[in-house]
Amino acid sequence: MDGNSIQLNLSAIYSDTGMIVRYLMLSIGYFGIFRKCGVKKRWAFVPIVREYYISLCSDMEREGRTYSIMAAIYYALVFLLKFITDYPRLVLFLMIPVVGLLVAMTIYSVRIYLGLIKVFGRSKKWIWMFLLFDEFTALIWGYSDKFVPQKKVVSLKGVEGAKELGHDMAAIEDGLTVNIRERTVLDFFKKKTLLKDIHMSIPKGHMVLLLGGSGAGKTTYLNALTGYEKANATINLYKNDVYKDYNKMKYEIGFVPQQDLMRGTDTVFMTLADAALMRLPVTMSIMERENRIAYVLDQFGLTAVQNNLVEKLSGGQRKRLSIAIEFITNPDLFILDEPDSGLDGVVARNLFEKLREIADEGKIVVVITHTPDRVIDLFDDVIVLAKDARRTGRLAYYGPVKEAYEFFGKDSMEDILLSINQKDEGGEGRADEFVEKYVSLSENVG
Repeated sequence: MDGNSIQLNLSAIYSDTGMIVRYLMLSIGYFGIFRKCGVKKRWAFVPIVREYYISLCSDMEREGRTYSIMAAIYYALVFLLKFITDYPRLVLFLMIPVVGLLVAMTIYSVRIYLGLIKVFGRSKKWIWMFLLFDEFTALIWGYSDKFVPQKKVVSLKGVEGAKELGHDMAAIEDGLTVNIRERTVLDFFKKKTLLKDIHMSIPKGHMVLLLGGSGAGKTTYLNALTGYEKANATINLYKNDVYKDYNKMKYEIGFVPQQDLMRGTDTVFMTLADAALMRLPVTMSIMERENRIAYVLDQFGLTAVQNNLVEKLSGGQRKRLSIAIEFITNPDLFILDEPDSGLDGVVARNLFEKLREIADEGKIVVVITHTPDRVIDLFDDVIVLAKDARRTGRLAYYGPVKEAYEFFGKDSMEDILLSINQKDEGGEGRADEFVEKYVSLSENVG
């Protein structure tokens, strides 16, 4: 080995050693910052993950998520470049996204560090220290008593959620039985429980209001109910298992989302006919299908406008059509997410009266609405979901509307909602109290 080779090897060793030292210095600095902010310190030594956790300290979680995703792609491309050095065109092609990601990561790191500076109550001039000497700056901020965060990351470690019922309910023959034991997701390096311990039976012919604040799990509950996003649960509709017999049971469940996906250039009849062709059994004759379309058009008051274009319909007519599309299969369980969105009081009232008629036909109708008090007299029962101390969606009440007022000691659904919302959301923060009260009530009934 000649002298030039030895010199090159020594340069490479020094370069690698320098990178390792800088990595350790930054990790140790982050370790101290994490300790002060109240996040798990061990993540300070894990690349990509630690950038997400520093964003938690900075109160910039959204930016941290984006940065971590970009960083993962960036490092994957850099790693790939090491193996394609013999293909200069490919290297040049990949360098374009690499440079773009590097610029974007720099912008997001500036946002995250500015957030950290704000949380620690320091001057924005510190951003230059973070950008130019991040490892030294992190060490100073992590271990100097002069640098103290004005607020810490809220930790749920050691926090116990509200009391649980802890066992399934027996499936009823004439209705819907819901036993959601748990619904969890992996949310950026950590397990998050969205729903837990939700058990109820809804008899056929009932129209039910689904009530809950932001983040209480209403949409997650509906997705678990329909089998769209399966939970650790057993959902029985007339004793048929929705999850096990999903291919069959999905036709027994109608779900109307808040936003419709109808083509404005189709007529009302064409829209409903397409839905019938796709959703009704292939064994159904043309005559039977046409009779079903005619019946649904009449049921939802759309016969007079069946030849009108969808884009020419009024808001109320368009909403009725979106409901008719899902009702074409004559489902036993009918779920609607804010069907009155954008409708005035009179039109919304007429729509809910139509839903009441559907329930009276022996169907189960579950509805989310942000203005429940103006139509609450049309509902039989109310489901109240609330976030407990661990920020998990729990069942705070299920039962008759009239008894709900007494249970919560309130005179309106809006006041009930305020009582279970967290204090930082403008509520009374009594979710755990009512969750445990309902569990105790269920145990006594059981």
